Amino acid sequence: MPVASLPGPRRRYPGEFALAVVRRPLEFLPALARDYGDVAAFGIASQPIVLLSHPDQVRDVLVTHGRRFHKGRGLERAKILLGQGLLTSEDELHLRQRRLAQPAFHRARIAAYGETMAAYARRRASGWTEGAELDVSTEMAAYTLAVVGKTLFDADIEAEAHEIGQALSTAIRTFNLTVVPWGELLLHLPLPMTRRFKRARERLDATIYDMIDRRRAAGDDRGDLLSMLLLAHDTEGDGTGMSDVQLRDEAMTLLLAGHETTANALTWAWYLLSQSPEVEARLHAEVDALGDGALGVADLARLPFTRAVLAETMRLYPPAWIVGRRALDTYEVGGYRLPPRSVVLMSQWIVHRDPRWWPDAESFKPERWLPGGSASDPARPRFSYFPFGAGTRVCIGEQFAWMEGILALATFAQRWRLRLVPGHPVVPQPIVTLRTRYGMRMIPERRVDRSRFTSSTPMSRSAEAGRPDRRTPP
Repeated sequence: MPVASLPGPRRRYPGEFALAVVRRPLEFLPALARDYGDVAAFGIASQPIVLLSHPDQVRDVLVTHGRRFHKGRGLERAKILLGQGLLTSEDELHLRQRRLAQPAFHRARIAAYGETMAAYARRRASGWTEGAELDVSTEMAAYTLAVVGKTLFDADIEAEAHEIGQALSTAIRTFNLTVVPWGELLLHLPLPMTRRFKRARERLDATIYDMIDRRRAAGDDRGDLLSMLLLAHDTEGDGTGMSDVQLRDEAMTLLLAGHETTANALTWAWYLLSQSPEVEARLHAEVDALGDGALGVADLARLPFTRAVLAETMRLYPPAWIVGRRALDTYEVGGYRLPPRSVVLMSQWIVHRDPRWWPDAESFKPERWLPGGSASDPARPRFSYFPFGAGTRVCIGEQFAWMEGILALATFAQRWRLRLVPGHPVVPQPIVTLRTRYGMRMIPERRVDRSRFTSSTPMSRSAEAGRPDRRTPP
């Protein structure tokens, strides 16, 4: 069925929808769902694109009929940076690579990572100065990057975190321009953007290949992900291990995915807390009830409200804000037949804010995630909340992200409350993930005497804030 036969807007001029998707997707796509319903279509060049906004449709594409789809255009283009890693590979290669990486994310092993997550949070929190303005998005990115480097690769990259983070940011910003038709051709032109991207990729490759070379030369098993991937052989497949290129692709994927999404979730959490004094006070009360000692994995069960804050943050500001798939054959949905190679979009940003499933959907209400809250309503469709995707492509590091996010929020909150700099514009920037366009400038206020949290401390055991400030900077 041609896109003209599906509900959706008609193009008024060439390139109209391509520009809308690149420049204002968080306005354009929700308007489509609002105006045309759960199945809404538009075309870019000759490419039919269909937005699905009902949780049952999300379930069918990602789970029930997942084998009838491949990744969408965005992650196809991401191969220019990630290669054939877990995010971008398909079919048997994806299953093989996931089998080899899965043991590193076993529940027991993730628990062992928890102490590192908390320790790195304490270290970064100890470097803040009361009243000194900082960019929380940069701080959270440096923190999560250091955690991923240490836990998954047993590499201390904290000193390089800022430089590596800048290289990742440069690469990510390029993606938006490559997802439109013929966008990949831009990378072959001598443009400033292209040169910046290539320098960033070379910087990241140098870091990762250095880690691989050092580990191959040492030949030891340090019990981390890199050791597992170096030593693993696919016993369910051809019995071989990974080449250096395959190792590079998986390491690059996990370096990006393992820090980017959690950093964004934490950044948005601090913003929402700063706008919600009652929620912030409740979080602080829960953290304070655990005492002054360093937090650890044993404390997770005693942090239900902290977890609820993270869950509600990812509802309003999902780090992965959209999922794309390409139909391999004709696909029927909502009484319509989509032609082969149709691009299907499913947006967490839209579904997570749908008032059909979420009472007072635009408000920041972590209590909805506590026992008896609206999130536990059995009538709510399961896939009205899917921050980590679903099906065979569900995020391999989901439990890693939950643990890191909860421990980080609680550990930073032991010492600090964060206040948004007056007049700072808060504008979501939807690229591969949901970033903040102008960073998140905040001022830390000390809650307690920092001497009670020295580095030698042993490791132990509702407000209307959902709408971002659309102001533009002067």
